[in-house]
Amino acid sequence: MKTTKVLQTNISETDIDHVSEVLNTSPKNRVAICNANTLVRSVRNVEIRNSINNFTIKVPDGFPVAKALSYLTKQKFSRVDGYKVFLQTIENGLSRGTRHYFFGNNDKVTLLMIDKLRKKFPHMKIAGYLCPEVMSADDLVEKYKEEIKSLNIDIVWVSLGFPKQELFIDKLCNEIDTSINFVGVGAVFEWVAGTKKKAPEWIANLGFEWVLRLVQDPKRLYKRYLIDNTLFILYFLRQVFFHR
Repeated sequence: MKTTKVLQTNISETDIDHVSEVLNTSPKNRVAICNANTLVRSVRNVEIRNSINNFTIKVPDGFPVAKALSYLTKQKFSRVDGYKVFLQTIENGLSRGTRHYFFGNNDKVTLLMIDKLRKKFPHMKIAGYLCPEVMSADDLVEKYKEEIKSLNIDIVWVSLGFPKQELFIDKLCNEIDTSINFVGVGAVFEWVAGTKKKAPEWIANLGFEWVLRLVQDPKRLYKRYLIDNTLFILYFLRQVFFHR
């Protein structure tokens, strides 16, 4: 899949339909859902940058990332929203019998999500879920790698938050030989469960989805949106004008 470097991350030139098709038809993929925070942290942290660039697909989830990709390629790319990737991949995989597994978050959120998914997609194949205790990405890999390796599934959806979920996926795939596809989806479990509100599409398309997320979780997200979004603009201007 063709990529273009935005800041220091090789963003895939793709769309939701293509990502869904890849996840349902081919093995051994790692998908990173990349927003401005992802790219800024990748500039400032070599381990995060290397892990994400190891993924087979790095989608432009955030509005600024999609706009930056469009500017650099002189093509129009829309947001590849992780929430839409999740639901469309499930729907498109129904006829193929795609088997899904959920890793991360907590039991309350995950069970609520599974209940809603079963109502929306009665024929969806859910192989199970695991909500691990809080520990580092390295410790999670060490504890659960054999269990995950033994699973007979097609896709593992990972909700550990950025960057732990990306570090976990990268380290896990370096430790085990598996055909499973892995996707880091962050808050998607909570949006599907309804424990957090997803911004309407028209707000997201204007680039203001972050405002609703900030209002719902200000202590955790204020730095991500107020500082990292500003840094994204500065870093991108440096890339454009100084080719760095």
